[in-house]
Formats: sequence, structure tokens, C-alpha cells
Amino acid sequence: MGRTGRTTSVSDSIVIDRSPLELYGMVGDVTRMGEWSPENKGARRRSGGAARVGDEFVGWNTRGRVSWSTLCTVTRAEPGREFAFRVHEIGGPKRRVSARIATWQYTFEDHDGGTLVTETWTDDRPWPDAVARVFDHLATGGKTFAAFQRGNIRRTLRRLKEVAEADVVR
Repeated sequence: MGRTGRTTSVSDSIVIDRSPLELYGMVGDVTRMGEWSPENKGARRRSGGAARVGDEFVGWNTRGRVSWSTLCTVTRAEPGREFAFRVHEIGGPKRRVSARIATWQYTFEDHDGGTLVTETWTDDRPWPDAVARVFDHLATGGKTFAAFQRGNIRRTLRRLKEVAEADVVR
């Protein structure tokens, strides 16, 4: 449980037959996130080159018939070790609202010739539990965000493994 009584952080891991540096390169290229995420459809970075702490990007997401964009800032960028970003604006094509939303983190560890990739979602919303419960139920079709994201993380990691092991890493 998190600071408020609700679960505010969930993680899962998978071993992938690629090096930590190769997998970091895939995940750190946020424009590719839509290749493995069940919700994210891609992103546009505001700067070129390798991702650095402080870089911003806009991500596009879809859940069912609802689509939205987010503004995110890279908070950790250690090639071959860790990539993380904070989501701090959300909205539609004409307007986004600034708010503490979530942090996504990916860690990469050598593991028997492959890499143990761990993905973690942290709920940064400072909302009372009752408000979060109602919103989560509506936004996820009856689940908490922790339960919903647990499934998303599992699907993301499986798909990342499929893409990484089936293709030559770019």
C-alpha cells in the first residue's frame, strides 16, 4: 500500500535475451513505446539525440474509444541501467491540465546472459482515496489504477521481449 492506503506503486519483471544497453536503447527511445505498450501509441520528443534528464516529450495514448496526450519529463537516463519519466500534463488536442500524475521507471540488470527488465508505475496523484477510487473505477472499467497498470505492465514487458528477441535492435 502507498502513502494513502491505496496501492500507489506496482512492478513486474521479465528476462529478455538482449543486453541491458540494447534494451535501454529501445525503451529510452520513447518514440517506439507504442510498439510494446497496450495504451501508448507513440511519442514525440522535443529534442534530438539520446534522452537526457530534463528532456520533455509528448505521448499519445488510447484506451477504448478515449484518446489523450501527456507531457512527460525524463527523470533518470543511465544507459544500460535505468530510464524513468514523470507524467505531469494530461489532456486532449486543444488543452492539457498540469498535475502530478505518474512516474514510469525501467531498470535493466544483467541476468544469466540476458537482461532482467523491471517496469514500475508509481501513482503520483495527491488525491484522497475516495476520489481516486471513483475516478479509477470510471477510467479503467471497474478496477483500481494499480490493478489496471499491473496488467498493462505485464503486457508491455511481454511485447518488449517479443520485439527485442525477434528483431535486430535498432
